[in-house]
Amino acid sequence: MSSGRVLITGVSSGLGHGFAQAYLEDGWQVYGLSRRAPEGLGGAASDSGDLHFRSLDLAQYDAIAPAVRALLAGIDRLDLVILNAGVLGEIEDLRDASIERLRHTMEVNLWANKAILDTLFAESNATATGDEAGPIAVEQVVTISSGASINGHRGWSGYSISKAAVNMLTMLYAAEVPETHFTALAPGLIDTAMQDYMSNEADVNKFASVQRLRDARGTDAMPGPYAAARKIMPVFSRLKQDHVSGQFADVRKL
Repeated sequence: MSSGRVLITGVSSGLGHGFAQAYLEDGWQVYGLSRRAPEGLGGAASDSGDLHFRSLDLAQYDAIAPAVRALLAGIDRLDLVILNAGVLGEIEDLRDASIERLRHTMEVNLWANKAILDTLFAESNATATGDEAGPIAVEQVVTISSGASINGHRGWSGYSISKAAVNMLTMLYAAEVPETHFTALAPGLIDTAMQDYMSNEADVNKFASVQRLRDARGTDAMPGPYAAARKIMPVFSRLKQDHVSGQFADVRKL
């Protein structure tokens, strides 16, 4: 598709910013959500051009639906939704992870996605002007998952649990909304701020999987966000053609 409309969460940095930049370059209308306004994309504060942005803390569940409705006021169709925003939490043994930290990870990585999807598919959506509109037609939803959702490496605790739950959330919505194609996609290794934590703070002696990430940083195996986005984007159309809706997929195996 040469152009279209895409909703992306987590556009202020990392892979979400990479997707937003790439789709803007390709002439798409990009609707972005994140706590901070994205830099280097243009028009974020004023909704000028092809970028439409609204600041939102995805940990604030009750604020999600009003923000999504306001951002998409007047829109009745999206070609693509990329639910990318997420937090890593601490790399620590699960027995050391507090319920409070785990709850925050689940709120951002899982329940925020439910709130967004429920708003998109609601029978009635109140717009910013108070008008009522029906559900938004969505052609494809990609939830950004992780290899951590299935490999169970020591230390990934809340992150692994939340991404495994994202896989199931994606499968369940695929059954409920058959007119939309869903995929939970592991995007592979990407050099984002998460890698700063892995390089500087995570205990590689205790958590062996961290060493693989440190070794990959600065190599072709771990591209930056924009390069990763460009690599992943062509995969989306293949997912619709070749994969059953609701499945988990790993970009490295496609």
